[in-house]
Amino acid sequence: MSSREDETLAQAAVAALTWQLELAPKPGLPDPRDLGARTTRQDHCSLRWSAKVLAPGLAAMAAAARRTGHPTPELRAELGAIGRSTEHSVALAGGGHRGALWALGLLVAAAALNPRARGNDVAATAKRIAAHADRRAPRRPSRGSSVSAQYGAAGARGEARAGFPHVRRALGALAAARSAGAPEPYARLDALLTVMSTLQDTELLYTAGPLGLRHVQAGARGVLEAGGTFTEAGGEALSALDDDLHARAWSPRGSGALLAGALFVDSLPVANSSVRAA
Repeated sequence: MSSREDETLAQAAVAALTWQLELAPKPGLPDPRDLGARTTRQDHCSLRWSAKVLAPGLAAMAAAARRTGHPTPELRAELGAIGRSTEHSVALAGGGHRGALWALGLLVAAAALNPRARGNDVAATAKRIAAHADRRAPRRPSRGSSVSAQYGAAGARGEARAGFPHVRRALGALAAARSAGAPEPYARLDALLTVMSTLQDTELLYTAGPLGLRHVQAGARGVLEAGGTFTEAGGEALSALDDDLHARAWSPRGSGALLAGALFVDSLPVANSSVRAA
């Protein structure tokens, strides 16, 4: 794999994150409707702008995986160092995307290690990378790891070490919705709700506690059980859930990050000069 291909993988990952940001309505998550609201305009604009800042770091992760050639402890440590540097750059550009950077970084590295891998095989390779401890990681616990320890949730680290089960669930939901004739935006929304329906989202646990998390999971299941976002009943349930989460200021950010990861994996293989269009 060449440096050009590393950059292509990185751009495909940024495109996947951008597709996630462009979806609407996303319950509790920033979306294009926020552009008309003065209180949230900067949040959504900065998220879209700062997504572009991930590209150099993701390309460096792909190059590190290609150079190492195996999911070794050394590769895991190098990915962690690149990730922390990229987090700093993203913070200077407006912040956000920490969860997406974690998921996309591992998945980009996995795709670089095994260019022929698709779907679940990419997630399996990412699992082998994440199985190693990051020996250079700061020893102070993150908010996510503290919440994971408090409530016994898998968290981002556990999700990766399990082979990204919610990325795989989202890929299945995408395929099912497309087969049923749902247009692409609705298929992606169904995939998001599929993740939300079972993910132990540490952001939600932090802000809403276990009862709040179960409330969100039940609301997401309700949309899917109503027929999905492309049906009239499902659309009404989605709108109600969206209003509810925004009113409570509850944000399932972990689900949004994992949807971006699924959209990246779904876009593979990517051509040298372009990525799959929305």
